[in-house]
Amino acid sequence: MTNQTDGCATPWRTSSFSGGGNQCVEVAGLLNGGVAVRDSKNPSAGMIRVSAAAWAAFTATVTSDVPHGPSSI
Repeated sequence: MTNQTDGCATPWRTSSFSGGGNQCVEVAGLLNGGVAVRDSKNPSAGMIRVSAAAWAAFTATVTSDVPHGPSSI
């Protein structure tokens, strides 16, 4: 099912880890295979579109057991 208004090929969804808090983002698959990300509190503010490769690299980094970020440098 395609959402013609935003170009997304899948419905917007939030992470199962969001816990219903106020600091969530939503993601949706794009027609070109990429991923769109938006603020769940303000969905009309727009979205960031990333390639499938960029999304895969991001999710691999945040789910890895390897420390990352300024404290790991």
